[in-house]
Amino acid sequence: MKIKRSNPLSRLIAGLLLGHLALAASPLQAQIRPLDRIVAIVDNDVIMQSQLDLRMQEVRRTISQRGADLPPESVLRQQVLERLISENIQLQMALRAGIRIGDEELNQAITSIAQRNSMTLAQFQAKLVKDGMDPQEAREQIRREMLITRVRQRRVAERIQISEQEIRNFLASDLGRMQLSEEYHLANILIPIPEAAESSAIQTAERLAEDTYRQLKQGADFAELAVARSASENALDGGDMGWRKAAQLPPPFDDIIRNLPIGGVTEPIRTPPGFILVKVLAKRGGDSLIRDEVRVRHILIKPSEIRSIEESRRLIERIHTQIKGGEDFGELAKNFSEDPGSALNGGDLDWIDPESLVPEFRQMMASTPSGQLSAPFRTTYGWHILQVLGRRATDNSESFRHQQAMSLLRNRRFDEEVQSWLRQIRDEAYVEIKQQ
Repeated sequence: MKIKRSNPLSRLIAGLLLGHLALAASPLQAQIRPLDRIVAIVDNDVIMQSQLDLRMQEVRRTISQRGADLPPESVLRQQVLERLISENIQLQMALRAGIRIGDEELNQAITSIAQRNSMTLAQFQAKLVKDGMDPQEAREQIRREMLITRVRQRRVAERIQISEQEIRNFLASDLGRMQLSEEYHLANILIPIPEAAESSAIQTAERLAEDTYRQLKQGADFAELAVARSASENALDGGDMGWRKAAQLPPPFDDIIRNLPIGGVTEPIRTPPGFILVKVLAKRGGDSLIRDEVRVRHILIKPSEIRSIEESRRLIERIHTQIKGGEDFGELAKNFSEDPGSALNGGDLDWIDPESLVPEFRQMMASTPSGQLSAPFRTTYGWHILQVLGRRATDNSESFRHQQAMSLLRNRRFDEEVQSWLRQIRDEAYVEIKQQ
């Protein structure tokens, strides 16, 4: 471990904390409690033995649930302590940067975790207790993880620079063409042909496939026919195959499907397993991309430590009343809006893809006629009002592919850059590990 010079403030904090802990174990107390102790000093904070013990328990439980063997205790302790040191450094960075995760945002995150695991909030908390975890400690651990994620997004993202040449090279590569090629949401019906089938069996299967195609052309429900007739493994799902890249489809399906409209069905195609009919349920990506865009402006009022959610609601309602009374939306946005990206432009977000917005904003925008003012509404960011200035359909193929390539390249580099950044901040921090 790299030896660093002593940080006076760190030692002062450690000394005060040790004194406090010693007092807690004073004979004056009716009951003697075990003395907690410092296992590491990290910049201006410390890691306690109790924190290390708790995390060790959690890690042992996780490893046991996976059915894996535990490493030697000394190895496990070193790994867990290093993880705690890394987290502590990042949490101190979040504190210095003024990053906060409020209770409301945390509640929404925990509810989302429960929903992703098909649980109610009460069921999720009961599961934590059953697994031997304190729900309150689990809650604070989720808060810490959210803070760490925010710090990484800010600090690592600014380290990643993607050049135009890298984007052009990626778009021209086989991998780029594969990842950005058009995708199709498909469903299929397979009319099987038995192995070593005689010609009569093949003709019977062909007639059934042609009858199926005829019924589909007359408006029959594809999913119902898939359940009734298909021998494909996804038959009970209505033949749903999910999303497939154009480059992943075997000939002749790649050419046939590329020319089919959404809702179109192929004629029966003979393959080794039998006759297959494929329906195009949806398309996305590819060389042509017509996107709906909306020109919108908004005013955002955020709850804070000095302004409650209810006070934020009352303020946005007053601004809403002022606009309805004839005051200028843009001037009020400049004076009140807390969206730094649009406030100076009078709240104008310019032309924007609705899919890039949070659901509550997108839904309100969709239900607000052009030129009209929305009612006040709430998102995870705070309270808003918006005004739709216009709508249009735009062919964004080139810019969309450029943005997709940029996003893919950044995501590929992010994990690698995170590890490099973690090594750097660990090396730059003052860390003193106490011997047991």
